Amino acid sequence: MTTLRKEAVHYIEDQQVATPYYQVTPQEARAMRTVTPWQSPHKPTLAAMQDQLITMRDGAQITLRLYIPTHDQPLPVIVYYHGGGWVYGNLESVDAGCQLLAEQAQAIVVSVDYRLAPEFPFPTPLQDAYDSLVWVNDHIEAFGGDAARLTVAGDSAGGNLATVVAYLAVTSGGPSLQAQALIYPVTNVDFTTVSYQAYGENFGLDKQGMQWFSQHYTDESNFTNPLVSPLQLEDVSHMPKTLLIAAEADVLFDEGLSYAQKLTDAGVSVEHMTMSGLIHSYFSKMNYFEEATIETVAKIAEFLK
Repeated sequence: MTTLRKEAVHYIEDQQVATPYYQVTPQEARAMRTVTPWQSPHKPTLAAMQDQLITMRDGAQITLRLYIPTHDQPLPVIVYYHGGGWVYGNLESVDAGCQLLAEQAQAIVVSVDYRLAPEFPFPTPLQDAYDSLVWVNDHIEAFGGDAARLTVAGDSAGGNLATVVAYLAVTSGGPSLQAQALIYPVTNVDFTTVSYQAYGENFGLDKQGMQWFSQHYTDESNFTNPLVSPLQLEDVSHMPKTLLIAAEADVLFDEGLSYAQKLTDAGVSVEHMTMSGLIHSYFSKMNYFEEATIETVAKIAEFLK
């Protein structure tokens, strides 16, 4: 039986008094999920935080946010994709996690404000994610990065985008990646696993919520598309070394474990870590899970050494 951490219990109790996001419109859900700026003794001091407008393949512009530690030599670069079910989330929602990651990993973190569904359904968020990686790779030396140490990372839907971007990069002659770091990623849009049965209600990400996200992201006919559900990819043997961090009480736990096993079976170096007593979406919810977010960042930093 799962024993939840007290902060997870507190978060769940607070969510039960609010209208579930999947019972309102995506626009209303975004308004419900606004994030207050993070203030904490643990807040790092970075050399720079700067926003950069870049142009996508269709001519639209999106924003990247660069988190740059003090450095006197080229640094590793982590391209980070936020969570939010492809429907909400933005640069602010992972701002704290990206600040911490830049400091702890001594890396330049580039957070990507990709366009969101349903206004921009699949494949637009994925194309934005990939085009952003290409832009970072093309400009990496200009902002102090080391092209030989380029990583993709993300949480939840952002973890999904990160690993599909990694696959596209290795199969299409794109940027060379050192690693991928995935925090409870969506890897298979299928709501029938044991973890869905165990944690499908009142554990941070309800089964109904995941169905709502997925239906906004793409048509059901696409749920088995490998670029939506990377567990369905045929050949993952050329993927970069992988860290997959799972929340113990999460509907996505089983598909994450299956994906880690698929990569391992293909010969990829994989570390799978379970964050005990935690629920989906804990990362960067700093008013509840600051300690767990710091712990997660430390694991990623250690993995990338």
